[in-house]
Amino acid sequence: MREHLPSADISTSTFRSTPLLTMAAVNKIALNSPSRQNPSELETAIAGALFDLESNTQDLKATLRPLQFVSAREVEVGHGKKAIVVFVPVPLLQGFHKIQQRLTRELEKKFSDRHVLFVAQRRILPRPKRSVNSRSTQTQKRPRSRTLTAVHDSILTDLVYPVEIVGKRIRTKEDGSKTLKVVLDEKEKGGVDHRLDAYGEVYRRLTGRNVVFEFPQSGAEY
Repeated sequence: MREHLPSADISTSTFRSTPLLTMAAVNKIALNSPSRQNPSELETAIAGALFDLESNTQDLKATLRPLQFVSAREVEVGHGKKAIVVFVPVPLLQGFHKIQQRLTRELEKKFSDRHVLFVAQRRILPRPKRSVNSRSTQTQKRPRSRTLTAVHDSILTDLVYPVEIVGKRIRTKEDGSKTLKVVLDEKEKGGVDHRLDAYGEVYRRLTGRNVVFEFPQSGAEY
């Protein structure tokens, strides 16, 4: 899973010093995103890094060209560490998955001491209400993928990709608070165990729910 591939030099000065390059880099932000017109410094840096990789890394060029992101934010994940969450359009998520491991490594070289995580930008729709004029007629049924539960489950899957989730359990404490326990595939432990705190804190910040990520314990069933 950790193939040896050449790295690319994506220094900050590359895209901050040239206005023309900066304008081209902004095209990596989705057209319908508010960040397209007024990107933050972080979003400008992410756009520049993606554009530089697309321009200068031959084996990423074709896959990266159609990919754009919606927004990006930085999250404190504890122990003096931070994570960058890059939100991408749902239709483009599979495209990011094709190169995500390589892309993550390259971006984490650029944004040192920060984890880089990709999450699809999803919208939760409220429960449909009954029509005012009829007790039996309801408004258009919402897709299951737009329910709160489905969106939260999808965020979990996005955060840990490509690691497989093999179990989930909700723990209820004496004070009534709940924590979601998520068990990850043991095969990937060596590659992501240092990222578990980041997964948990980012999930909490995005959903308001507490979660603990861990790997299977001997003899445990999930």
